[in-house]
Amino acid sequence: MVDTGYPHADAENDFLRQRRRQVLSRLALRMRGAPDDVSDVLPFDEVVSALGYAGERPLGLQMITLDSIVGSVDKAADFDRWFRPRSRVSRERWERLDRIQRQGEALPPIDVYRIGELHFVKDGHHRVSVAHALRLRTIDAYVVEVLTQVDATGIAYRADLIAKDLRRVFLDRVPLPGPALSTILVTTPWSYAVLSETVEAWGFRLMQQEDRFLDRATVARRWYAEEFQPVVRMLHAADLVGERTDAEAYLELACRRYQLMRTHRWDDEVVERLRATRSGASVH
Repeated sequence: MVDTGYPHADAENDFLRQRRRQVLSRLALRMRGAPDDVSDVLPFDEVVSALGYAGERPLGLQMITLDSIVGSVDKAADFDRWFRPRSRVSRERWERLDRIQRQGEALPPIDVYRIGELHFVKDGHHRVSVAHALRLRTIDAYVVEVLTQVDATGIAYRADLIAKDLRRVFLDRVPLPGPALSTILVTTPWSYAVLSETVEAWGFRLMQQEDRFLDRATVARRWYAEEFQPVVRMLHAADLVGERTDAEAYLELACRRYQLMRTHRWDDEVVERLRATRSGASVH
C-alpha cells in the first residue's frame, strides 16, 4: 500500500494492515491444521523454566535484529509471533509510536532478555510491533543475558520446550560435563526420562558392587566413560546404530538386551544376539 504522506493517516493504515495480516495468518494456519503454538510469541518464564535458570548479566545498549525477537516477558497474548497486534493491543498507543517513527524521531531503546541467540521483550512491545510494520531490520535495545543450564538451540515453538525441559531434568539427574552432554541426544523427548532411569540403575548396581556411596556427578562421569562410550563403540563396530543417535541406539539395545537375556553385561555374544534380533533371526 502506497503511503499518503500524512503520518496520521499512514499510521492508521499501518495498524489496520497489521491487524488484518494477523487475522488472516491465524485463519490460514487453522485451515492448514497447523499446531496452535506456531504463531504464538514464546513466553519468557516458560522458556527459562524449561532450560533452567543459571544466572544473568547486563550487556548494555546494543543493536539487535528484529528477527531474533521471538518472545515476551508478560505480553505474549497481545501479539503474534511476528509481533502483529492482536485485539487487546492499544490502537491509540500503537499509532502514536508509528507516527513518531514516520516523522523521523528516535524511539527509546527497548529492554530485552537474551537467551542464546533469542531475545524476549521486557519493555517495548509496541515499538517492536511498529518496527516490524515499517519493515525495519534492527532495533536498539538494552540487553540482559540470561544464562541457562541447557542451551536454547532448536527452540522455535512452544512445543519445543517439552524436549528442553526433559533434557534439563536429565542433566539434573545425570550431571554430565558439557562436552559429554553434547553427545547425548535423542529425538523423542521422553527418551531423556528413560535414559535417566537407566543411568541411575547402572549407578545403583555400581555402588552395590563397590560397596560405597557415589554422588550423581561421579555416577554420571563413570557411566559415560565405563558404560556409554565403550558400548557405543561396540555398537558402531557391529553396525547396530544406523540412522539413530548414539544415545538412542544405546538406550534401545540396552532395554532389548535385558528383555531378551536378563543381563546387564556387554560382550561379543550379547552384541551378536542383538544383531540377530534386529535382522529378524530367532534368538534362543
